[in-house]
Amino acid sequence: MKKFFALFLALGAFALAGDEAGKSMIQAYSVVAAGVGLGLAALGGAIGMGHTAAATIAGTARNPGLGGKLMTTMFIALAMIEAQVIYTLVIALIALYANPFLG
Repeated sequence: MKKFFALFLALGAFALAGDEAGKSMIQAYSVVAAGVGLGLAALGGAIGMGHTAAATIAGTARNPGLGGKLMTTMFIALAMIEAQVIYTLVIALIALYANPFLG
């Protein structure tokens, strides 16, 4: 981990070296950050959705009479989980196309 940190620190010097080199380096870092951020958000969202669906199925199996109520609650929870992933997508698109660091 220390090697990666040192590598990114060394590459950061190139980002501040000149105008054109700095802009291309910031754009490259933005692409990497967007990819990693979206990957982590999708992973977390998928895990959360899996746990939500499993809990709903287990609840319906225990008490079939509450199946409709549990499904409604599950869909609301899934919408909230998916909203977090969409927020990450919006931040990634801002970092890629309207990058505030290129100033």
